[in-house]
Amino acid sequence: MQWSKKILSQTITQLCLAKGIDHVVISPGSRNAPLTIGFTSHPDFKNYSIVDERCAAFFALGLAQQLKKPVALVCTSGSALLNYYPAIAEAFYSDIPLVVISADRPSHLVDVGDGQTIRQENVFANHILYNANCKEADQYTSYNEDEINKALNTAILENGPVHINVPFEEPLYETVAEPIVVPKSSALTTIREILPNNFESLKKTWGTSKRKMILVGVLAPNSLEEEIVNTLAKDESVIVFTETTSNLHNDNFFPCIDQLIAPLKEELFKELRPELLLTFGGMVVSKKVKAFLRAYPPSQHWHVDSKNAPNTYFVLNEHIKTAPQFFLKHLYDGAERTRSNFRDYWYNFKKRRYDRHHLYLMDLPFCDLTVFSELVITLPKGVDLHLANSATIRYSQLFQLKAENRVYCNRGTSGIDGSTSTAIGSAVASSKPTLFITGDLSFFYDSNALWNSYIPNSFRVVVVNNGGGGIFRILPKAKEATHFETYFETKHQLTAKQLCEMFGFEYSAVSNTQDLFKNLKYDFYKESDRPKLLEVFTPSNDNDTLLLDYFKFIR
Repeated sequence: MQWSKKILSQTITQLCLAKGIDHVVISPGSRNAPLTIGFTSHPDFKNYSIVDERCAAFFALGLAQQLKKPVALVCTSGSALLNYYPAIAEAFYSDIPLVVISADRPSHLVDVGDGQTIRQENVFANHILYNANCKEADQYTSYNEDEINKALNTAILENGPVHINVPFEEPLYETVAEPIVVPKSSALTTIREILPNNFESLKKTWGTSKRKMILVGVLAPNSLEEEIVNTLAKDESVIVFTETTSNLHNDNFFPCIDQLIAPLKEELFKELRPELLLTFGGMVVSKKVKAFLRAYPPSQHWHVDSKNAPNTYFVLNEHIKTAPQFFLKHLYDGAERTRSNFRDYWYNFKKRRYDRHHLYLMDLPFCDLTVFSELVITLPKGVDLHLANSATIRYSQLFQLKAENRVYCNRGTSGIDGSTSTAIGSAVASSKPTLFITGDLSFFYDSNALWNSYIPNSFRVVVVNNGGGGIFRILPKAKEATHFETYFETKHQLTAKQLCEMFGFEYSAVSNTQDLFKNLKYDFYKESDRPKLLEVFTPSNDNDTLLLDYFKFIR
């Protein structure tokens, strides 16, 4: 085994090992050679080589999402580092731990015209939890250990991205047989869940309120114990709104929020308005529920999260800094139940909407909505589902998914830029087969994600290709914009076939309901010696009209 001769490299690799950070995604380069040598020479690290830094960062995001612990990212100096930024922003808003380790030129070579050199220190300042700006000279070893410990501990304890910037002088490739330093690993602080000081007052308010709404955003699977889920479901004074990404299921809950809300008239919006809104989880997809709660605000809004409390509905008055499971368990412990018809009244609305939903789909011509209906019907139990952003995640919101399917989507920044890479990273770390559903623009935008040697054969991709950004057709007055098809919808004639040939995917294509169902039911999910991609071509000019008609019909 060889160690880099650089003390700073040895410090980083040994501290990562000490804290259990053993998955490392490396993008090739020269300035990061000491780090690459350090990580790849040690048998306890699981290393991945991803050339494109933007794809590498989202791949690491997917790994960390499944592993539930930090994943390290290693790159060379210069603009390579900047390609990490979209994934870092996503990690920042989605509470996913990434440890970004960037090689750098020494400070005396910055801004003097040296090649591949930019101002790397604090470059992610607005979207990072900690910046550790290391110094190379040996007299700074103690300082570097302290900074690196702080960064790694922050990533672990606060579940988010940190940046360790590491300057190296040449030569870069020298090695030694034994480590020169044995850095001290500082202890992690134990996090204790505590109730707020005014908990008894909150509990009393909760118990006496007859119209309560719980709105759940992005939530990791199994975040709430079944006992708590059942308790919420039995409370007749509570409506629990869940999204596709909430990973919460109960027959008394209200998934498919837009199905219920979109067709409501003003007097019914007033009836639905809660006295008390309780939120937890990450970003909420539904624009309609945001518009509803802003137009008809609750008297009180509590948000439960150990870190942040976004004032999404502009009436936030309580940030309860603890985990939802812990808070809800104590909230209902010994509490009296309030008599109310709030849930049952709206449950009847939900059932009528759902019946109309199925009736509309029965005679629906082939379109995007049909595709998502078939995907939900044929999705095998136990398959992890990753969804791209824009139209994909919004169409999925209209369908009830099985509780056995864990659902993921990059909703921190809601970007299309790294959806494929994230899904692949997740599939690599997951013990379950993974289905990734994406639109054509999102897929082609992140096509370098397929330049990856680690994709499991059980990985499946569905590309819904409607020849452009179909989501823009639905937006009010968008189609009236000048040069709409070129600068908004971005019409194209591309297909995924050639990419599949280049990257070794098994490819098939369909363009009608019958062929789609047959492919999904009898071929797509069968075991294979290659990952599979199914491209579904839908009529771009019909999708928006059929979707808008859907909301009119279910009214």
